[in-house]
Amino acid sequence: MTLGPGLNRTPLPKGFLTSGVNCGVRRYRPDVGLILSSVPATAAGVYTQNLCAAAPVLYCRSVLPSKEVRALITNSGQANAATGDEGVEKNFLMAQAVASGLGCSVKEVLTASTGVIGQHLDIEKITASVPELIARATESAEAFALAILTTDLIPKSVSTTVRLSQGTVRITGICKGSGMIHPNMATMLGYLLTDVALSPEEAQSLLQFSVDESFNMISVDGDTSTNDSVFLLANGASGVNLKAESDRALFQSALLDVAQHLAKSIARDGEGATKLIEVLVENAPEKLLARRAARSITLSPLIKTAIHGEDPNWGRILARLGAEQVPLPCLEKLTLKIQGTKVFADGKPVVFDREKVREKLKKDTVRVQIDLASGLATATAWGCDLSKKYVDINAEYST
Repeated sequence: MTLGPGLNRTPLPKGFLTSGVNCGVRRYRPDVGLILSSVPATAAGVYTQNLCAAAPVLYCRSVLPSKEVRALITNSGQANAATGDEGVEKNFLMAQAVASGLGCSVKEVLTASTGVIGQHLDIEKITASVPELIARATESAEAFALAILTTDLIPKSVSTTVRLSQGTVRITGICKGSGMIHPNMATMLGYLLTDVALSPEEAQSLLQFSVDESFNMISVDGDTSTNDSVFLLANGASGVNLKAESDRALFQSALLDVAQHLAKSIARDGEGATKLIEVLVENAPEKLLARRAARSITLSPLIKTAIHGEDPNWGRILARLGAEQVPLPCLEKLTLKIQGTKVFADGKPVVFDREKVREKLKKDTVRVQIDLASGLATATAWGCDLSKKYVDINAEYST
């Protein structure tokens, strides 16, 4: 798996190009990005369940899934959410500018926005940048990954290849997200590109499964954004399809790996975060319960601050499960481990060396394991610690 900016170049699948430029909305770094496909691509999307969905979300819902997407434009700095009819019109103008530049239909262009809610697009600056965006498109993800950032500290991209029965295909993922992270059916902004051939139905199914087991299992602060969207674009440029069931399973596994890598990178880059928190719930009576239990731990401010302070206060974890009304089995069956050390079992505390666990909590990844001993279902959720810096960042965000 090839990692993104800062490590080495992230290659794109065949037939895809991306770019990013500064159009003048932000003071520095690229603030508008473009994904291009040399041939019409199949595209699917999943979106925020927030009832105040932004104009680009409403637009993409109306045109996807599709078999003829040529481009996707994303701006950062202005979310174009809660902007009324004017926001809808400006979103359309952004798509139309790309369509005109490529000589295609506006319905072949997708849009996404991220930034401050309630701010209208500076549409003149964005549309004026489109010719440069098209001219600068390259076969790597770097400029686009930079263009979509807001409070992120680092760009996030990854690429992998999958050897199937008909040949090798590539999957490249790019995403942004650092705050306002608690996805429901989608996440911040995520882009999954592949050169395999997919039908719209296949794309939607593969994307939904991958999102449910990755982006939908992370949380930074418990707030679901108005702009959350994840897209899968498949242009078939490799000449390979997924007619063989074994190929579909291999491709789904690789797509999930890419999605989970990106999801964890978002949680690790949470605003003010110093640690990634991974919560594994095992042997639950059903999948939904396991997911709910795991996510509840990553959401708790008390647990997040305890982990930031390297305090093995396991009582907060049990309390959170109960407070969330998670229907736990008999407490005597539950086993709880922090960083591999058993701290609760058989319905009572386990004597452990607190200083040794404190030392383990100094690591940048903290693992919590909860064994319910009452079934076969498992789920993993990811989050981050909560630091003073989170308050500083969000107290000054709109300025």
